[in-house]
Amino acid sequence: MPWGGPRVLATSLYDVQTTDDDIAKGFALGDEACLAAAYRRWGSLVYSAASRALGDSEEAKDVAQQVFIGAWRGRAGFQPERGTLAGWLMGITRFKIADALDQRSRRRRDLQAVSAAKVEETLADEATPNRVVDQLMVREFLAQLSDSQRQVLEMTFFDDLTQAQIAERTGLPLGTVKTHARRGLIALKRRMEEVEGAAH
Repeated sequence: MPWGGPRVLATSLYDVQTTDDDIAKGFALGDEACLAAAYRRWGSLVYSAASRALGDSEEAKDVAQQVFIGAWRGRAGFQPERGTLAGWLMGITRFKIADALDQRSRRRRDLQAVSAAKVEETLADEATPNRVVDQLMVREFLAQLSDSQRQVLEMTFFDDLTQAQIAERTGLPLGTVKTHARRGLIALKRRMEEVEGAAH
């Protein structure tokens, strides 16, 4: 499994000919072979739903992984007599998609807040006497970040690229780009707040 789940031998008792009910019962009992069989049987369904909702293949892969990991860890909550395993997995998928969209919105709001308050506000007005100083200050803040964090934030702020576009241009996995953006943004905010606090 691509997300590091149990390895499945070709001679597994829970191969593609095993019934859905057998997989569900074994899954509920904690049989890892049934987890693997569930992934083979319904992984593409989960991925397709996430891909349609998110419009991003890499993010959909992350969600699909989270669904099966979350389902396995929370398998005590699955009751075969109350519904199918596929239906239960799709219910988890809907929650994970909603979480991913919410996180995307939060990241966008955070980036927009920093960009609007600290970059656009100070650099858009060409008549501002301190415009160059403000620009240099922002560049200085960015320079204090790690190379990866600085590159991602500069491409976000100054090149107006999405995280998916940054991943494509840099060759970095989308998840790595998201991590650099989040950590860089936190460090950038903290540094700006320190400077503002010292000025008062």
